[in-house]
Amino acid sequence: MNDTSSRLTGPVRVVGAGLLGASVGLGLRARGVDVVLDDASPANLNLAVDYGAGRASDGEESPALIVVCVPPDVTASVVLAELAAHPDAVVTDVASVKVAPMAELEASGRDISRYVGSHPLAGRERGGPSSGRADLFVGRPWVVCTRPDVSRASVSLVEALVLDLGATPIEMNTVAHDAAVALVSHTPQIVSSLMAKRLSGSSDAALALAGQGVRDVTRIASSEPELWVQILGANAPAVVEILRAYRDDLDRVLAALGDLDAPGARRSLAEELAGGNAGVSRLPGKHGQDRRFASVVVMVDDKPGELGRLFTEMGEIGVNLEDLRLEHSPGAQIGLAEIAVLPEALQRTIDDLTARGWRIAG
Repeated sequence: MNDTSSRLTGPVRVVGAGLLGASVGLGLRARGVDVVLDDASPANLNLAVDYGAGRASDGEESPALIVVCVPPDVTASVVLAELAAHPDAVVTDVASVKVAPMAELEASGRDISRYVGSHPLAGRERGGPSSGRADLFVGRPWVVCTRPDVSRASVSLVEALVLDLGATPIEMNTVAHDAAVALVSHTPQIVSSLMAKRLSGSSDAALALAGQGVRDVTRIASSEPELWVQILGANAPAVVEILRAYRDDLDRVLAALGDLDAPGARRSLAEELAGGNAGVSRLPGKHGQDRRFASVVVMVDDKPGELGRLFTEMGEIGVNLEDLRLEHSPGAQIGLAEIAVLPEALQRTIDDLTARGWRIAG
């Protein structure tokens, strides 16, 4: 976000000063927007204020936009309270499920025409205001749920918030949203957690062999269980449908591995693995482009400043770093930096880095 001007006119009221609320506040404050924070926990509120995410309410503000950043099980009740307390404001929320809160709002019988549900596809494994980041949403998709009874002006105000925070607005309805996040967010959380659970009974010797593969698969397994019980419970039908199909895939793998000499067993196993190739190839790359990058694995000495020097020299040779993964085994004197570049820049990257003294793995 190089442009520090804002599309919004403050104050913007943020209810809930956890990770997402604090990050919304920090991002808007970086653009000079007046942010008013509120939280049921005085400790959370004071900490978020201390971190610079906004100021505590003095009760005199008249916000045009309110962002509700509370757990899914209380999202609807907080939205209703904010609509009632601020009759001229548009209210949005950041809950990761949309169908259940919308059903509760509709069942209330209240006027919810000023409510626009939304959901940023961004987060961290750690929660709380101290984990907030002004750039948390930069480059991330942010779903804005439209409805026939909501004015275009209200939707545009929420999209202005999304754009101010550096995210990409994507309009969807609530049903399509919940089906999509069941696949790309909620089911992966379960798969990651169950794989990580296998590690808890493993020996220290086995865990010492852990490389980037198991770390990638289990990265999100440290997420907060209490929050995920709420999220999964609110989107259970969509998640169950995907998990049943996943269970069928696992059954086919188990059958093949159980008797690899049976006719067709190896072919069945290969087809399941190839299905993974086909699926991952559909994931969009940087800025949503559906293309794959080439990778270069650079050996980086384990001493201060080396990784920064690699980044600097990538810039000097004029090659854009599209993605990055780091791997460093305990006790090793070097780390591996796997950098993704455009395929047409692959050979030049290897040649120029080698000429500057970098060692390329493989």
